Amino acid sequence: MADSTFDIVSKVDKMEADNAVNQARKELEQRYDFKGVGASVEWSGEKILLKASSEERVKAVLDVVQSKFIKRGITLKSLDAGEPYASGKEFRIEIALKQGIDQKAAKEIGKIIREQGPKTVKSQIQGDELRVSSKSRDDLQEVIRILKAADLEVDLQFVNFR
Repeated sequence: MADSTFDIVSKVDKMEADNAVNQARKELEQRYDFKGVGASVEWSGEKILLKASSEERVKAVLDVVQSKFIKRGITLKSLDAGEPYASGKEFRIEIALKQGIDQKAAKEIGKIIREQGPKTVKSQIQGDELRVSSKSRDDLQEVIRILKAADLEVDLQFVNFR
């Protein structure tokens, strides 16, 4: 019998992120407390750019954007929001979407699997994802349960369960 496997990835659905940004933009246009402060949300390449006339207002815009991402099912672990900075007469915040698992996080996940997971489970880093394999599907499900319970700084998805 062949080994069963699954992949651990960290990806953000681009369409869901786009929907969240559009919903935040609509809310900013409709809310009275954002009238006349130049509040806006827009894509700037691969990043999301937030603008407002003051530092407090741009932080409020960030709060609106984060709430829309949560409603769309994207965790805040997937967002890398920078600090507010002045740009001319307005304040800005750039948000980057985290895609893939970096080497440090991948090694940490591999260590958790080795220490807490069943001994028959093997993991290997493949670029920005991890492949986990074992003869027993129950052992693989146990690894998924362990990783969901672990407090990691990346959002994990488990795909290609075979």
